[in-house]
Amino acid sequence: MTEFIDLGVSPAINEILKQIGISAPTPIQEKSIPDILAGRDVIAKAQTGTGKTLAFLLPILEKVDPAASHIQSLIVTPTRELALQITAELKKFADEIEGLHVLAVYGGQDVEQQMKKLTRNISVVVATPGRLLDHLRRGTIDLSQTGTLVLDEADQMLHIGFLPEVEEIMGQLPEERQTLLFSATMPEQVHQLAKRYMTKPLTAAVKAEQVTVEKIRQLVIETTDRAKQSSLINMIKEEQPYLAIIFCRTKRRVSVLNDALKAAGFNSEELHGDLSQAKRERVMKNFRDAKLQYLVATDVAARGLDVEGVTHVFNYDVPEDAESYIHRIGRTGRAGENGLAVTFIATKDLQLLSDIEKGISMKIERRTIEGVKMFQPDEVRQKGSVMKTLLMRVPAARVREGKAPSGTDRYERTESRQSPFCKSSGQS
Repeated sequence: MTEFIDLGVSPAINEILKQIGISAPTPIQEKSIPDILAGRDVIAKAQTGTGKTLAFLLPILEKVDPAASHIQSLIVTPTRELALQITAELKKFADEIEGLHVLAVYGGQDVEQQMKKLTRNISVVVATPGRLLDHLRRGTIDLSQTGTLVLDEADQMLHIGFLPEVEEIMGQLPEERQTLLFSATMPEQVHQLAKRYMTKPLTAAVKAEQVTVEKIRQLVIETTDRAKQSSLINMIKEEQPYLAIIFCRTKRRVSVLNDALKAAGFNSEELHGDLSQAKRERVMKNFRDAKLQYLVATDVAARGLDVEGVTHVFNYDVPEDAESYIHRIGRTGRAGENGLAVTFIATKDLQLLSDIEKGISMKIERRTIEGVKMFQPDEVRQKGSVMKTLLMRVPAARVREGKAPSGTDRYERTESRQSPFCKSSGQS
């Protein structure tokens, strides 16, 4: 069995790993750590739950000089929550290394307080793009001697529109630097970013099958858009989750569903990018403390979430691909516990489901809601052809005026552990 020492990790860091209960490297750590320690640029394709954070943190810790007065490593993440989680992981080691200081820089914090902390010798900064740029423009952060840049969750960073900020940040770093790019998926934008800013990068990837947690039972509920909300509520009542995350595709759908769950008596809250930092932190604290039972979230807001005790994940909206599916269901079944991932599909989602099943190399158990007739593949193709013909007959002007369906809206506009929240969840 491979050990961290075999990858080039020092005995001192290895001892800290043992103290926090980590004894063996994960596949992504095995594939990436030696190359990162050798100073190479690396593109790592890995989902949360694969140990990717330590894959870049351990080499950073090996190289850092606590006596140096400049920022030596910069880790950029798309969300405040992920920045805080990475910082917490980093501090487990920093607390054991004399003179090593790390700082999380993100929006919603007091800027003056951050500036005061920056007067110390900060070795590693973990930041979100917006607040980092604020400090760069104020001159309170200097990256001119920073030797290592990590872009974590790069796909989500670019998906939510941070490309200009990322490029501006890169312009503040030395040309001679090490760049590490970690991403769950590799869309064209990520490839282009790597091509422009990385030097002969090596690629480390973990196959999707390695990420799917064996202890997670997976289930597909065949329903309709109109019946999806009631299908979810019935499933919640049947399963009685301890803690559950419910994923929706958009912020608006998160809000609509959360309102419906609250109206039905469930202890739920929403999590998405439009919330204030104070509200997001309050929601996450309540969820971690099990004061909140149901978290209705978008993919971006939930990136990097690692909450103990999540027994269920509900995909209210089907993920776009297998990698996103794996990332979502990985929120449950943590730390050796069992979990259940339930995905609700309507007829139009069958192709997405087929792609997901191919991606994870397995057929997911299905359950049909009583009274709902699901179409077979041939029927789906036939209906798709009929719809296409009908749409072609609708004048484009009427579509623009909203007098006919454009075909672009994927969704309707309206939308087992005994739980300690039965009373608040409408249970008797």
